[in-house]
Amino acid sequence: MSEPTDAAVSERGHAAAVTTSEVASPSPAVDERRAGAPSARRRGILAMVDHPLVVAFVATLGVLGALLIGSAIGSIATILTYIVLALFVSLGLDPVVRRLERAGMKRGAGIAVVFGGFAVLVALFLIFVLPPVLAQIVEFIVSIPQAMTDIQQSDWFMSLSDDLQASLGAGLDQLSGSLSDPQTMAAITGGALSVGLGVASFVSASFIVVALTLYFLASLTGMKQALYALAPARNRPRLSDMTERITASVGGALIGSVILSSINASVVFVLHLLIGLPFPALMAVIAFVVTLIPLFGSVIFWIVATIVALFSSPDQALIFGIAYLIYIQLESYVVSPRVMTRAIAIPAALVLIGALVGGALAGVLGVLLALPVMASLLLILREVVVPQQDLKT
Repeated sequence: MSEPTDAAVSERGHAAAVTTSEVASPSPAVDERRAGAPSARRRGILAMVDHPLVVAFVATLGVLGALLIGSAIGSIATILTYIVLALFVSLGLDPVVRRLERAGMKRGAGIAVVFGGFAVLVALFLIFVLPPVLAQIVEFIVSIPQAMTDIQQSDWFMSLSDDLQASLGAGLDQLSGSLSDPQTMAAITGGALSVGLGVASFVSASFIVVALTLYFLASLTGMKQALYALAPARNRPRLSDMTERITASVGGALIGSVILSSINASVVFVLHLLIGLPFPALMAVIAFVVTLIPLFGSVIFWIVATIVALFSSPDQALIFGIAYLIYIQLESYVVSPRVMTRAIAIPAALVLIGALVGGALAGVLGVLLALPVMASLLLILREVVVPQQDLKT
């Protein structure tokens, strides 16, 4: 075979060089396509700048839409409150219904038994507790001026120094005069009317909450299954476990709070009867409501009730203050750990922060729901967020 000539070799080398240069450097068309995307974005931005009215119109529509949604949520805020309250009450009653189910009772029958017991308690309250409470409220308001006069004539007041007697006497006289003022009486009357309207509104709201609670309690299992179906199949066992633990914690916290408040009210009622302090039923109801506040409710009531007892007698106030303080210690170290067995331990600082935030957002309802909400958030942080962070290196 004849060897290739020098000209042929040169020609082939030139062709290979041309091919290599084409591969190394893309064609002008490719360069134009690559540069086209940023230039298109720049043209879109310039078009928006060239049409500021369109941009302003779209932004205005977005703001109006947000305001409309906020207004709609504000208009149904009361209904949302009923729904949230009923959901939390159903979570609180669900452990009782489940215990009845484990005893061999069907869920429908368990719900009927729970609500039957609740109806009996409400009837007993309306028959035996509410009438004396209302009578003692009137008696308390009427007795305030006379109680202030009795204080200035008491032995312990006379034993004070002249300057201190003058200061306290001036303050008591001013308070008594303000309470005797016709404008103050009119305000109290108007307040009583507002309270009456509030009671009527409370009764109507209670029927709505009871109806929603019955529905949520009957369909709680179906609601949970619907929630599990929204998650991927591989995550459903973990979601089910977390949901059951959260609902159990919320139910335990709510039931525990009601039990502790009931014990508190009973102790206050018995102490008032034994010591001879007035208004035992009224103070017991106040104790039940105030001690629903987690962690700090008992201390708040201890201070308020001791001050109220001073109007009767310093000795009685001292005895009540010491006796109730002893009960607070027993509640903290003996009663509460046994009642709140299923609730998650929450640091005191977080309880206070949750109560303040809940009170600012939803008033008394927010304070009452602060403990179960904080417990749920802590459980999610400990079981979901922290393990994910531990896996990161």
